[in-house]
Amino acid sequence: MVASDLDSTVRAELLSLAKPVAETVARHLVATGLLIDEDPTLALAHAMAARRLASRIAAVREAVGLAAYHSGEWQTAIAELRTYHRMTGLQSHLAVLADCERALGRPERAIDLFRGADQAKLDQAVAIELLIVAAGARGDLGQKDAAVAMLQVRELTAESAEPWAARLRYAYADALLAVGRREEAREWFSRASDIDSDGETDAAERLLELDGVVIEGDDEDDESDDDPTGADSSATHGDSDDEDDLDEDDEDEDDLDEDEDDDLDRNGDAGPNGDRADTSGAGDAARAGYRDRDAADLTDDELTDDEAGSLAAAGDAPADQAENRATAGGHAPGGDEAAERR
Repeated sequence: MVASDLDSTVRAELLSLAKPVAETVARHLVATGLLIDEDPTLALAHAMAARRLASRIAAVREAVGLAAYHSGEWQTAIAELRTYHRMTGLQSHLAVLADCERALGRPERAIDLFRGADQAKLDQAVAIELLIVAAGARGDLGQKDAAVAMLQVRELTAESAEPWAARLRYAYADALLAVGRREEAREWFSRASDIDSDGETDAAERLLELDGVVIEGDDEDDESDDDPTGADSSATHGDSDDEDDLDEDDEDEDDLDEDEDDDLDRNGDAGPNGDRADTSGAGDAARAGYRDRDAADLTDDELTDDEAGSLAAAGDAPADQAENRATAGGHAPGGDEAAERR
């Protein structure tokens, strides 16, 4: 992996750093992007190494937040993505923030994020993702009929092959199934599968499941996946190289200016290096093993006025209005971790 693999807009952000530091940060960011799906823990380690060198770079804070989310480090993800939003004025990760709140057992806060978002200022994909997470939060609260109604938006029947369209239809099908509307759910799983060319959902598998079809060979595949002898030894070697790189950067960090994080933290940034408290009870509701942060690091779990300055109040669509806008739809927001909660 080389620094030139980094997106040009991110490389431009690194121009404020000394060249050797910028090159190191760039390599860590590239590694984060490559590893985030396959090994999110190692991806987070690379992102944190970049953060120690360049905590004032917005793209670095974004990388830490997203890697933390994929690693199940919900509080760290919230802190870093809020900081990214403050630094850039963007609201591009509201759906991820809302999903983290769900993971922490706080569905009401996920719904509040949805209500407080100015939908007109959000990218369509972001707005749909946020809607899906908010509907899931309704389901968490036992408000399953409300979840169905929320997802009955005009985009549900739109002629679109964008990834968000398949996820919206999938989420709607899942919500229908949760209230016992099996035949309608089957129809919408089928509609999701029809446009899910990128494999964003497991709609096809859900269809087979509803039809009572058992795919032979699944057990054998699972056993082979569990067999450690099939592992690629080169992968282990690659991980070792990555860890060596991280260790070298840690040895060098004492020579760098460490005041950057202190300045941001005094301005309200709750970074991922603060003291942690045991909150395994909340984490069990979503994913075991995540680490919570000390309450002193995040004194206010709601968005501050400054953070939400560009957002206007936007409430849930009433069920009757939603029924008039469309007749069906569904989605599975936020990746594998979020799918476990749906």
